[in-house]
Amino acid sequence: MINSTSTTASSATATAGATTNTKDEYDGQYEHDGEQAREGVEGLDADSPLTLRALVSTKEAGVIIGKAGKNVADLRDQTGVKAGVSKVVQGVHDRVLTVSGSVEGVAKAFSLIAQTLLENPITSSPPTTPVNPLRPVAQTSSVRLLISHNLMGTIIGRQGLKIKHIQDTSSARMVASKDMLPQSTERVVEIQGTIDAIRIAIYEIGKCLVDDWERGVGTVLYNPSAPRAAGSGPAYTSAAPTTGARTNTTSNSNSNSGSYTSRTGNGSDFTRPRPEAFSQNNANLRTQEISIPADMVGCIIGKGGSKISEIRRLSGSRISIAKVPHDDSGERMFTIVGTLEANEKALYLLYGQLEAEKDKRLNMAEDHVEDDEE
Repeated sequence: MINSTSTTASSATATAGATTNTKDEYDGQYEHDGEQAREGVEGLDADSPLTLRALVSTKEAGVIIGKAGKNVADLRDQTGVKAGVSKVVQGVHDRVLTVSGSVEGVAKAFSLIAQTLLENPITSSPPTTPVNPLRPVAQTSSVRLLISHNLMGTIIGRQGLKIKHIQDTSSARMVASKDMLPQSTERVVEIQGTIDAIRIAIYEIGKCLVDDWERGVGTVLYNPSAPRAAGSGPAYTSAAPTTGARTNTTSNSNSNSGSYTSRTGNGSDFTRPRPEAFSQNNANLRTQEISIPADMVGCIIGKGGSKISEIRRLSGSRISIAKVPHDDSGERMFTIVGTLEANEKALYLLYGQLEAEKDKRLNMAEDHVEDDEE
C-alpha cells in the first residue's frame, strides 16, 4: 500500500495511504510472483537482480498506470524495471504490485510511484492545512512491502541493529506486521516517510534481500482472493488450513460446455477444456481443481508418491497432477474428481499436508531468526 499526506517538516510522524494496480492491457501483465531476488547473484551491487512485491489498492492502480498506460510506461523507461499488478479479483480491493530490476532501479521505481500518487491524490478529503503556513511542508507517503517471513531476520538483524540502521540512514519509519498474511508466509513491512526516505529505505532493504536470497526460497506468496472460490458447484468451505493453494469447483451437470475459466494462485485467469475423468451419467460426480505452488508439490506427492496415494485411498476421489506448470507462475494444477463428500475429504487432506509443510518451514525460519538475534 502506498499512502500519501502532507505534514510539516518538523513532524516526525509519517502517514500512510495509497496503493497500485493495473487495467486494460497492463492488468496482470507482469506477475513474476514466484521469483525471489536470487537469479544470477554473485556479488552485491546496485545492479543485482531484485523482485519486490507490495500491496496496493484498485483505485491507486489507475493512477500508477495512467491514461493509456503512460505512467507505468514512463516508470519502466526511467528506471529500467519490469512492473505490473495482479489482475482484479471481484470483491477484493487489494492487489499485488510487482517490480523487478536492479536494486537501485526498484528503489527508484517505488519512489516514483509514491511521487505519482502524491501528485494525483485519490482521497476525497481536502488537503490538510499546516498550522503555520510559512513553515516548509514535507510530503510523506508509505509503501506496504510484502516480505517473506523467512527473510524478516535479515531485515531486522541481530538485536534489531539492521532495521535501526536502515531507519537512521533513510530517516524513514518502518513497521513490520506480527502476523503473516492469509494463505501465505509473507508479512507486511510498511515504510513511511518522504519520497527520498522511501527510496533509500527500499534500496537498503533490497541489498539485504539480495545478499540473503536463499532464505526466501519456498515462500508461500500472498495472493488477494475472494473468500469463496469461483465455479458452478459449491466452494470448499471447510475449516481448511491457510495455504497458497486456490480451488475451482465444477459439476458434471455443466460438463457439456467446452471450456471454463479458473482463477489461478497469482491472480490471472486461464481457459482450458473441462476434464472428462468419469462418465457424465453420474450427476453426483464433481470436478474440482486446486492450484499448488511449484515448491509445495513435492510435499503433496511424497516419496515415491506415498502421500498422494494415501490421499486418494482415504478420500475415494481420483486425483491427477499436471506434469507441467499451467502458466508463468510455475504453479501445478491438481484435478480432483469424485462426489462432493469425497472431494471435500481430499481437499481437507491436501490442505492438511500443505499446512504441515508450512509449519515446518516456519519453525525453521524462526530458528534462523533466533540465531541472528543471539
